[in-house]
Amino acid sequence: MAGTRTPADEAREAVVEAALGKLDLDAKTRLLAGQDMWSLPALPEIGLRSLVMSDGPIGVRGVRWTADDPSVALPSPTALAAAWDPELAHRAGVLLAQEARRKGVHVLLAPTVNLHRSPLGGRHFEAYSEDPYLTGRIGTGYVTGVQEGGVGTTVKHFVANDAETDRFTVDNLISQRTLRELYLAPFEAIVENAHPWGIMTAYNRVNGTTMTEHRYLVKEILRGEWGFDGFNVSDWTAARSTTGAIEGGLDAAMPGPKTVYGDALAQAVRDGEVEEPTVDAAVRNVLRLAARVGILDGAEPVVAEAQLPSPVDGEALAREIARRSFVLVRNENDALPLKPNGTVALLGAAARDARVLGGGSAIVFPPHIVSPLDGLTAALPEGTLGYAVGADPNTELADADKGFELRAVCRDAAGQVIGTASAPSGQLRWMGADLPEGVIHDTLHTVELTGTFTPRDSGQHTFGIKGLGAFTLTVDGTTYYDDVQRPLKDDPFSSFFGAPEPRARVDLTAGTPVEVSLTYVVSFAENRSLKVIGFSLVHQEPQRDPDELIAEAVELARTAGAAVIVVATTERVESEGYDRTNLQLPGRQDDLVHAVAAVNPNTVVIVNSGSPVELPWRDEVAAVLLGWFPGQEGGAALADVLTGTHEPGGRLPTTWGSLTDAPVTQVVPDNGELPYTEGVFIGYRAWEKAARTPSYPFGHGLGYTDWTYDEIAADDTDGTSVTVRVTNSGARHGREVVQVYLAPADAPAETNTNTDTDPQRPARWLAGFAGVEAGPGESVEVIVKLPRRAFEIWDETANSWAVVKGSYEIQAGRSIADRRVATTINV
Repeated sequence: MAGTRTPADEAREAVVEAALGKLDLDAKTRLLAGQDMWSLPALPEIGLRSLVMSDGPIGVRGVRWTADDPSVALPSPTALAAAWDPELAHRAGVLLAQEARRKGVHVLLAPTVNLHRSPLGGRHFEAYSEDPYLTGRIGTGYVTGVQEGGVGTTVKHFVANDAETDRFTVDNLISQRTLRELYLAPFEAIVENAHPWGIMTAYNRVNGTTMTEHRYLVKEILRGEWGFDGFNVSDWTAARSTTGAIEGGLDAAMPGPKTVYGDALAQAVRDGEVEEPTVDAAVRNVLRLAARVGILDGAEPVVAEAQLPSPVDGEALAREIARRSFVLVRNENDALPLKPNGTVALLGAAARDARVLGGGSAIVFPPHIVSPLDGLTAALPEGTLGYAVGADPNTELADADKGFELRAVCRDAAGQVIGTASAPSGQLRWMGADLPEGVIHDTLHTVELTGTFTPRDSGQHTFGIKGLGAFTLTVDGTTYYDDVQRPLKDDPFSSFFGAPEPRARVDLTAGTPVEVSLTYVVSFAENRSLKVIGFSLVHQEPQRDPDELIAEAVELARTAGAAVIVVATTERVESEGYDRTNLQLPGRQDDLVHAVAAVNPNTVVIVNSGSPVELPWRDEVAAVLLGWFPGQEGGAALADVLTGTHEPGGRLPTTWGSLTDAPVTQVVPDNGELPYTEGVFIGYRAWEKAARTPSYPFGHGLGYTDWTYDEIAADDTDGTSVTVRVTNSGARHGREVVQVYLAPADAPAETNTNTDTDPQRPARWLAGFAGVEAGPGESVEVIVKLPRRAFEIWDETANSWAVVKGSYEIQAGRSIADRRVATTINV
C-alpha cells in the first residue's frame, strides 16, 4: 500500500545493498544497538555516520536535556489537532525539521497517534484525538512536513499504548475489529498517505505478545499488508528478548550500549537461534533510513540541501497555532472579545507562571515563555489590568528556576573539582557521555548544584529533591537533609517522572539572596543499560491561606469590567509515566471560579490543560476558552484572541465531560490484563451509545461570527464526495470547520445494535472535514471527499475489510451534536 519506488529510491537502495554486503556479522548487530541514549553507531568502513534521534513532539530537544540548549516549543498535540487543519500540522512539521537540522538530529521521535480511549489517560496531551480519522489526518500532515525537511519521523507508539498504568507490562486485550477500525487506523492512514521513515513500537503487550516482538502486527500487517519500508525502533528500554525482538521485526533496540542486540544478537546467530538474513533485513532498514536522511556516503538524501523548505519563523508559527487551537466552548452575551478600554482583573497562579507543555519526554526548553500576564500586559492599555493569584494549582514542588542562579560542580572521590556546567533550571539530565568537558564516569564521584536563590516573596520557602540516591541539601548554611531517596516502584524512569520530595522549610525575606547547595553521590544500577545522572533541586514559594487568596481575587474582580481567570493542571496531573485518578482541577481553583463568578457577571475562564477536566462552574460564567498547553507564545496568542484581533479557531478533538458520565474509564489492569471490552465504542461513539450528554461534544467550538448551513449535495461519480454550502451570517470575517458525519440510515441510534447481517456500529462517525473562510454575508462551497474506508468494517470471519451496504445519511454541521444539513445515499 505504501508508495511506489522512484528511480531515486532505487539508486539509494543500490547503495544500501552495497554497504550491507561489506559488513560482517559483528558490525551488523552493532548497528542495530544504540551506542548511547540517542544515537546508533557510525560505521566508517561503509561511510555511515552516526544516526541521531531526539524526542518531540512539540519541539526538538536534541541530545542534551538542558535549558542551555533551548528549542522552539509549539502548542501540545491536542492543541494542534484542535485546529482541525492538516496543512497547519504540515507547517509545524516543516518548522520541527528545521529545528532538528539546527541541532544535528536526523530522526524525530514523533508523532504520537495513540487514541484518547479514556479521559484518565495521563499522556493524552501528547496524542491528538479520540477519533482515528482526525488523528490520521493531522498525523499525516505532521509527518509529511517533517520529512519534507529531510528529517525522519517515528510514528508512535505502535500500538495501543493508550494509558500509562503498568505500561511496561500491561496486556491489552483487543478484538481484531477494534484494532483495525480504531487503534491501527491512524498508523495505516499515515503509512499510506505520508510514507513515514520510521515507526516506534510500544512497551505494552497486545493480546499476549509484547509489541517489540509482535510478528503479526509488525511483519504481517505493518510491513506486509501496508508495505511499510521504514525502520522500526523500540521505545526506550522496551526490547526484552534478543530472538523475540529480531524475529518479531524490531530493527533497532534503544538506548545503548547494553541492549538485547549487539553482541547478544551476534551470538544468537552463531548459536543457530537466528538466521543471518533476518539480521540483514533489519540492517537494511536502518541503512535505508540513513540513506534517506543523508548520512550514508554515495546515497543522495531524499531532500537535498537546495530543496529544503524556506525558513520558518518559529515564534510566529507557535503563536498562530496557539490561537488557532483555542476552543471557545461558551460565550454568553458576547463576553468575548473583551470590551475595548474596559478594566480587567486577571486571576490565577497559572496566569503568571504559565504551564505551556506537558510532562515527561515531551519536555523541551523554550528560549522564553510568554505568560497570560505578559501577553495581556502588552496588549491592554496601561492601568486597565490588575492581577491577583487567587488560587495556585501547584500543590507540590517544582524545578528551581525562578530566582535561582545555579551551576553544577563535578568532583572526584578526593573532592577535587574535575568539571563544571551551568544548571539554569535546577535540573540535571546527563545521559551516557553527555557530561561536562573533562568529566568521565570513571572518576566522577559527586555532582553539586550550587548557587544562590533570591526569593520574590517573604515567608516560609520549601526546598526539596527529585531523584533517587544519596543527597545532601543545604540552604543558607544549614544542612536539612543528608540521606538516601529510594524508588517507590521498579520503573527505570522514576527518577525523571517521580514525585519531588520536600526536605527543607526555611523562612526567607523577599529580595535577600541565600546560598543553596544540593550534592548527589553518583551511582549507577548494574542492570541499567545506560549511565544516567538525573535529579533536580525543587522549590515551592510560601503558601498563603487559600481563603485569603480567593478573597483578594474576589475584591479585585468585583469592580473590574471583566474577570479573566486562568485555571490549569500540573505536571503531577498530566505527564508521561502515570494516569489520572480524576478529572478535577487541582487545588482550590474551582472555588476561585465559583467565588469570582458570583460577583462579576463578565467572568471569563481560560482552561490551561492538555486534555479534559471537569468544569463544575461552566454555567455560572460568561465565557469558557480551552487553551490546552499553548506553547512558548501562549500568552501572546491569548491576548490576540481575548482582545479580538484574532478569532479563536479551535474545535474539540475529544469529548469533554464528567468522569461520572464518561462511558470508558478503566485504565488499571487486572492481573496484568486490560480488556478493551467497549470494542469500537470510545469517545463520542460511546457517549452516543450510552445516551449521555457531555459538557461539550466532539467537534464543538465557537468563533466571533455565526454560520448558516445552506445545503448539502452528494456525488458518487468519482468516489463519494459531498458539497456543502455555508454562509457567514455574522458581522466579521471568520473560519468554519465543516464536519461531515456518516450515519447508517436504518440503525437504531439508541442501542447501536443491528441484525447479524448488519453488525454493531456507532450511530455516526466522522468521515471528513474541511475548513472554510468567509467575510460577513459571504457564502462559500466546500467539497469534502469521503474515503471508502468510512463505509467499511473489519470482517473478523473473512479477515478483511468489507463494505456494509445499505442506506447512509451524510450529515454536515458544527459538531457531532450540531448537525445542520443532511442527504441520503445508498451504497
